[in-house]
Amino acid sequence: CEKGGEWETACELFDVMGKKKVPPCTIALNAAISACEKCGRWEAAVELFSINAAQRKVALDTVTFSTVISACEQAREWQKALHLFSAMEQSQVKTDTIVFNAAISACAKGGRWEEACQLFSVMMQRQAEPNAMVHNAVISACEKGCSWAG
Repeated sequence: CEKGGEWETACELFDVMGKKKVPPCTIALNAAISACEKCGRWEAAVELFSINAAQRKVALDTVTFSTVISACEQAREWQKALHLFSAMEQSQVKTDTIVFNAAISACAKGGRWEEACQLFSVMMQRQAEPNAMVHNAVISACEKGCSWAG
């Protein structure tokens, strides 16, 4: 469904799992959220995430959060991405370079250089390994904000 752009089908199949007495799992949830992300349907990705977070049907993992944050990043929904990043930390799900990159990129696309630099600082404090994509996202945020802070 994800590769074919069938985000609605992916969401419906995930929903049917619980109704057919097939326990939904994290992998299926992540695939459905990813299908929404790949099709640019960030609102559907967030809704699917939120429903499952509230009902605790499925364990949310690093991939779940990174995928929904990435969906927000692609839609330039930096505030929602930061909210989800904060929720991830509160739920004590492990952050990784991919999650930081998605959140920093969301800030960059929203022209929010201060938030991008703050996330980068947090990443460094946690001794996470920033890759070239993270560095590029921070630089892009600073460029868009016309600020070069050291």
